[in-house]
Amino acid sequence: MPELPDITIYIEALESRIVGQTLERIRIPKPFLLRSVDPPLSAANGKRVAGIRRLGKRIGIELEDDLFLVIHLMIAGRLRWVPAGGKVPGKIGLAAFDFGNGTLILTEAGTKRRASLWLVRGEQSLTQFERGGLEVLDADLSEFAERLARENHTLKRSLTDPRLFSGIGNAYSDEILHRARLSPIKHTNKLTDDEIDRLFEATKSVMIEWTERLRQESKGDFPAKVTAFREEMAVHGKFGKPCPVCGTPVQRIRYADNETNYCPRCQTDGRLLADRALSRLLRENWPRSIDEMTWT
Repeated sequence: MPELPDITIYIEALESRIVGQTLERIRIPKPFLLRSVDPPLSAANGKRVAGIRRLGKRIGIELEDDLFLVIHLMIAGRLRWVPAGGKVPGKIGLAAFDFGNGTLILTEAGTKRRASLWLVRGEQSLTQFERGGLEVLDADLSEFAERLARENHTLKRSLTDPRLFSGIGNAYSDEILHRARLSPIKHTNKLTDDEIDRLFEATKSVMIEWTERLRQESKGDFPAKVTAFREEMAVHGKFGKPCPVCGTPVQRIRYADNETNYCPRCQTDGRLLADRALSRLLRENWPRSIDEMTWT
C-alpha cells in the first residue's frame, strides 16, 4: 500500500499537472470503484482543480464549487499520467480523469478490487476519511510519546494504526523499527524514554529520507515505480538477505496478508520471533535464537 512518502510524491506530481486545469470528464469502466452517490459523479465534469491534499493514505482532489474527489489506492492501486484521452487499460484499469493537458489513469493489479473513489461536497464531508492519526513530520517528541501511550500494542501494530499515526504502513514501519533497533513485537508500555526517543527520530528520518529518495528518483516525471519493495530498503522484503548493519540474515513473521521483516541481532538480541505457520509446524524444533539456525 502506498504510504506517506509515496502519496507525497504522487501529490507533488499531480499539483504540477492538474492544479488550475479543468477536469473535462471522468471515465469509469469498473463501476464498483465509485463508493458515493450524492453528488453524482457527473457533477465533477467541467470543474477546475483548486488543490491537492493528503488525507492519511488517501489523495484528495479539491474542485471548484466545494467538491472533492477522494482516491484510496489501498494495496495495489496505482496512478499513471498519459497523453490526453489515453485508453483505460482493459484488465487493470479502473478510471480515467481527462484534462486538456493529459489523462490521469487509476489502475489496480491483482484480483482483489479494493481501491475506491468518492465524490463529496464540502470540507465537512472530508471528516469521514479522517482516522485521527498523528502527522509524524509535524509532531514533537511529547506528542509522539503521547500517541504511543494511548493504547498498549506491539510497536508494529501501533505504528501502522491509522488512528494513532498517519501515513505509516507495513513497509516503512519495518524500516523505522530496524533503524530504531527495536523489536516489532515489543509493547508500547514497555518502552524506556531512550527507546521512545530513538523511535521518534527513526520515524522522522525514515519518512524524510524516503520522500526525498523518491523525489529524486522521479526527477519531475510522474512516479512510475511505486512499490513497497525496494532494493535500498534495509529489511522490508529482504527475508534471508544480510542485514546491511550486521550481516545477519533478515527474518520474517507472517500473518494473513502481511509480513514483518526484522534483523534478530539488531532488533531482538538474537532471539527469533515465532512465525505462526512455521513455529506451529516445527513445534519443539523451532529455533529460539539466530545462533541455533542452520544455514544451507
